[in-house]
Amino acid sequence: MRLNPEPFTMIENGSKTIELRLNDEKRRMVSIGDTIEFSETDAPDRKIRVEVTALHSYSSFSELFAELPKEKCGFGTDETVPDDYMDSFYPREKQEKYGALGIEFRKI
Repeated sequence: MRLNPEPFTMIENGSKTIELRLNDEKRRMVSIGDTIEFSETDAPDRKIRVEVTALHSYSSFSELFAELPKEKCGFGTDETVPDDYMDSFYPREKQEKYGALGIEFRKI
């Protein structure tokens, strides 16, 4: 999976342990115990391998943000995540169609 530099660095330094994605057909194939390789969009040779430890499925990103610890998702504990935050990554229609997935992991 490709990541922008900021979330890549957060995973690299251990401050982000849940990746947020649409719960589309491709992500529904992810299972606990799977290995995922993240690469940075601006430097594709930079890679991090992680093992999936939990999957958190929700009907919307708003539900996901209400349930999961924000700091594990890459936000500050007192940071408010706007309802339209994920709109810059995924069209609203796809969010409504597929729902949200939090992929929890540990670096390997």
